[in-house]
Amino acid sequence: MQDSPAIATCPAHAGADHPKIARGKTGILLANLGTPDDYSYWPMRRYLNEFLSDKRVIDYPAWKWQPLLQAIILTKRPFSSGEAYKSIWNHEAGESPLMTITKDQTKQFRKVMKARYGDQVMIDFCMRYGNPSTESKVREMVKAGCERILFFPLYPHYAGATSATANDQFFRALMKETWQPASRTIEPYFEHPAYIESLATSVEEAYAELDKKPDILVVSYHGMPLRYLKQGDPYHCQCQKTTRLLKERLGWEDTQIKTTFQSKFGPEEWLQPYTVEEVARLAEAGQKNIAVMAPAFSADCIETLEEINEEIKESFEEAGGEEFTYIPCLNDRDDHIEALAKVADENLVGWVTPKG
Repeated sequence: MQDSPAIATCPAHAGADHPKIARGKTGILLANLGTPDDYSYWPMRRYLNEFLSDKRVIDYPAWKWQPLLQAIILTKRPFSSGEAYKSIWNHEAGESPLMTITKDQTKQFRKVMKARYGDQVMIDFCMRYGNPSTESKVREMVKAGCERILFFPLYPHYAGATSATANDQFFRALMKETWQPASRTIEPYFEHPAYIESLATSVEEAYAELDKKPDILVVSYHGMPLRYLKQGDPYHCQCQKTTRLLKERLGWEDTQIKTTFQSKFGPEEWLQPYTVEEVARLAEAGQKNIAVMAPAFSADCIETLEEINEEIKESFEEAGGEEFTYIPCLNDRDDHIEALAKVADENLVGWVTPKG
């Protein structure tokens, strides 16, 4: 952790033998999905086992799901997933792009928040699956003197399989603390003006670099089983609103933008239209030049760098598509970091006061 800890002192009126305690800081803990430590078989298997054993992700009864997962899926999938990760791996740093980008985001976010709040805040990041674990980072923040922690999952849209499971893990970590800090979790920021502005600017900048404007922008969100929507998960509606607000900010017509969903897994019906099928349909319908972006991901990862820019692109080209432009996630763009800072500002009210 790069932030300086609070100075440890004895509580007022305590005896001379009372242990010194660091207190007085507010922690902001960014959280992302996670990444395997390596793309080889056993690290991939450990990561996939943790991910696919999460009841928020796969809610089938354990007696039904675990034998299938342990005996079949985790025997084969680490090989195929490992190859996918290998194709995008940051070999120089020895880590996945998601890890590299999350580190960069945290560094930039720390700089911005320090300028606002000085030493009142402590900034770090954790992963829901893999390392650094949520529990380890909560422990570090408490030990360093954080009396309050703002937990900030880097998911603009709420979903049980993303925001909720990240929050679950945060609360489980708090359960292990003798002296729990006060805690808050952020609201979804899928409609926050600064987030929408950053998305729109990224589109405008990408389009400005192209010789010919794409026929349509495909806005691809991570999918989920349709029954989750019917059970009350708001994710689908929030995705649709982000697309609408983006379209309005860009001043476009409905025909210039399309919402789709990717990463279908298993036999049941998921949110539709499926991105991989829709891009092929667009090509067959004569829209040979498309752009694709993924607003639900705060950082480029396996689902964008490999799935969109390889598998989905291939589907488009095999159907006759000619020009495929992938618009990167917001990553560590300055306007994205500023958007995250504004969300944090709104959630820190009453806890810390900006300098000056």
